[in-house]
Amino acid sequence: MATYTGRVRHGVVVLDNGNELAEGTLVRIEPLEEPVASTAQGRARLLSLAGTITDLPSDLARNHDHYLYGHQKE
Repeated sequence: MATYTGRVRHGVVVLDNGNELAEGTLVRIEPLEEPVASTAQGRARLLSLAGTITDLPSDLARNHDHYLYGHQKE
């Protein structure tokens, strides 16, 4: 079974990419969360997290590959 996405416009679901379903087709509607915008709103959300973790290693920026993948420290 195919999956389609779309948006509600004036109370009617309009499918993306011009897709159409036959009249009377039984459907299941599952609202999706909007993706985080890559604009000022998204940056603001990321900045709101800055400084919230206080127990990070002091050399994390320099040795992030060590902490993520186990590489040798610089």
